Amino acid sequence: MITRRSLLASGGVLAAGTALTSAAPALAAETAAELPTRNPLVEQRADPFITPPTDGMYYLTGSVPEYDRVVIRGASTLDGLAAARERTIWRRPASGVMGGYIWAPELHRIDGKWYVYFAAGDKDEPFRIRTYVLESPHSDPREGGWVLRGQMVTAWDTFTLDATTFAHRGKRYFLWAQSEPGIATNSNLYIAEMASPLALKTAPVRIAVPTLSWEVQGFKVNEGPAVLIRNGRVFVTYSASATDARYCMGLLTADENANLLDARSWTKSPSPVFATSAATSQYGPGHNSFTTAGSLDVLVYHARDYRDIVGDPLFDPNRHTRVQRLHWNADGTPSFGVPVGRGGPVVRLSPLDAPSLVLRHYEYRLRVDGNVRELADSQFRFVPGFLGAGTVAVQSVNFPDRYVRVDGDAFRIDPFEDTDAYGRAASFVRVPGLSDSGAVSLRVGTDTYLAHDNGRVVLSRPGNDRDARRRATFRLE
Repeated sequence: MITRRSLLASGGVLAAGTALTSAAPALAAETAAELPTRNPLVEQRADPFITPPTDGMYYLTGSVPEYDRVVIRGASTLDGLAAARERTIWRRPASGVMGGYIWAPELHRIDGKWYVYFAAGDKDEPFRIRTYVLESPHSDPREGGWVLRGQMVTAWDTFTLDATTFAHRGKRYFLWAQSEPGIATNSNLYIAEMASPLALKTAPVRIAVPTLSWEVQGFKVNEGPAVLIRNGRVFVTYSASATDARYCMGLLTADENANLLDARSWTKSPSPVFATSAATSQYGPGHNSFTTAGSLDVLVYHARDYRDIVGDPLFDPNRHTRVQRLHWNADGTPSFGVPVGRGGPVVRLSPLDAPSLVLRHYEYRLRVDGNVRELADSQFRFVPGFLGAGTVAVQSVNFPDRYVRVDGDAFRIDPFEDTDAYGRAASFVRVPGLSDSGAVSLRVGTDTYLAHDNGRVVLSRPGNDRDARRRATFRLE
């Protein structure tokens, strides 16, 4: 076994003393297959909705800070949405009904037509919010020709918003947030079967009411539902509490064979599944949607880069559209991790000799584990190294001030220090994988590599040994 002492004595790259800069390095750009290379994806677009790939295109809509119009942009890749031209397909009237706030549009392709479900207030009563529908026969939703089809009528003429729709087992459902008379909340979640894209077939069924402590901060809110059907279950994420740093996401679950119109089919998770992370400087994540990139599920949401807001948070413009990969636990439940801070692609490293395991940190020490439910403990970014060109550092995602560092015979994630010693211990040379050129190996000396050894992270000189080279090779997820 190679120790830190023997490595330094060997004159490897970590022993090459090089002066460090006065601050942590900038994030490096890097291509991640099919996933965006930037975060945030689009600034000042709240309540983001990105369609699944449709005829080779993604389409993005969301609330604009002025709350006065419905916009759509499209691109052949998620990354391309960042610079795509945005089209306004509808503007609110100057007076009367729908002349107030325009919120949270969603774009859906149903039976060969496009539909936008959006919330709108009236000019004289901007918070008299109801849900309305636009329809287009065109294959490209950015084209003109959208027709207002009117209001989605529900059981009560009350505050109604954040509608979505999904198909399951031959039926189409409508899922939305509404204030129900007699219940002292701002909004609850309801579901009904649809008779058409413009009307409900059944009475609404209440499936969630904000009662838990994290759902009633500032306001008693369940809103912004989004649906993902996977692994024999129907998952519904939703947002809760006020739209400041307390905003967060919850999760409802039903068996895919259950009667979705029976409230007893739905189970609410007791804790939020996605919430503010001061460490990554992401505040109030929520109002999400889902899309896909190849075989990957992708979480779409908004969040702010700061906690403190002047005035009403609803009118703070800096809720930005963000995307990150959604992972899955071994039991088939979604694993959200933390809202990732600004920067480039996020990866997990899985040893070639143990593909069901991943590199993770626990109590700031690196090891290799399976079924890591604390997803962010196993997520990293490659950034420029501290020893100049040709080196990389491995940055923790949930503790972005910490980098993988050799510490004696152990590996840790330690806070950045502006010292040569830290730089030598936290810089690596990234090379094509020793056993798979599509993977990576991390060299820390002339012939010394980061390696996996029965759940431990070690330094190894694999030479030409086939098994040792596999242990020193990591696939990127």
